[in-house]
Amino acid sequence: MLVARDLRVAYPHGPRALDGVSLELRAGIYGLLGPNGAGKSTLLRVLATVQRPDAGTLQWQQGGPPFDVLADPIRLRARLGYLPQDFGLYPTLGVAATLEHFCALEGARSRAERRAWSDALLARTNLLDQRHAAVGTLSGGMRQRLGLAIALAGAPSLLLLDEPTAGLDPGERRRLHDLLVGLADETVILLSTHHLDDVRAICPRFGILHRGRLVHAGEPPAGPALADCYFAHVPPEDSA
Repeated sequence: MLVARDLRVAYPHGPRALDGVSLELRAGIYGLLGPNGAGKSTLLRVLATVQRPDAGTLQWQQGGPPFDVLADPIRLRARLGYLPQDFGLYPTLGVAATLEHFCALEGARSRAERRAWSDALLARTNLLDQRHAAVGTLSGGMRQRLGLAIALAGAPSLLLLDEPTAGLDPGERRRLHDLLVGLADETVILLSTHHLDDVRAICPRFGILHRGRLVHAGEPPAGPALADCYFAHVPPEDSA
């Protein structure tokens, strides 16, 4: 379980990116909705220990007493898979070679073990046919799937995904949904998305972030009521 309390981040000469955000994330998929500039990416960076908040607390608990993530971020990173919106990879390196490198960082020691991990992850993300392709030749959707495969290396207990369905066609999005549902029993998954359909399809819990505040949290209402709920908290003129 990941517990965030009163997280605050302010950038110079601008509004607060996070203004007192509190969350309790347990095993399962939690959807995070919000317009551009709402603070979603900042929140995920803080939870991933990439960015330190100006104020607030962050704790992780799994099979023992909770620990202070901000005091010991390395301890959480050992359990973490993170897919940011923007990630840099060597464009001339092959897909499998890229993934094998990250598998080595996660503990795959031998060449055979790295290849086995890589092949399993490429199969899960439907990229086996592109295993020998250069990263720079991948489509946007394929690149997103490679980023997800990297995030899954090491079988994380906490998975933070920032707009993972961006650039995916409907078939790819459905495969991603199925993959996340398969992980949800034992993994804490935070899915930041612009797509209401992502939340409808696979998120039993969700929140709406607007202007740095968590303005709504709970179970997503069915059908078109989810859109009504969203626009009740985020006026259409604020949705960019």
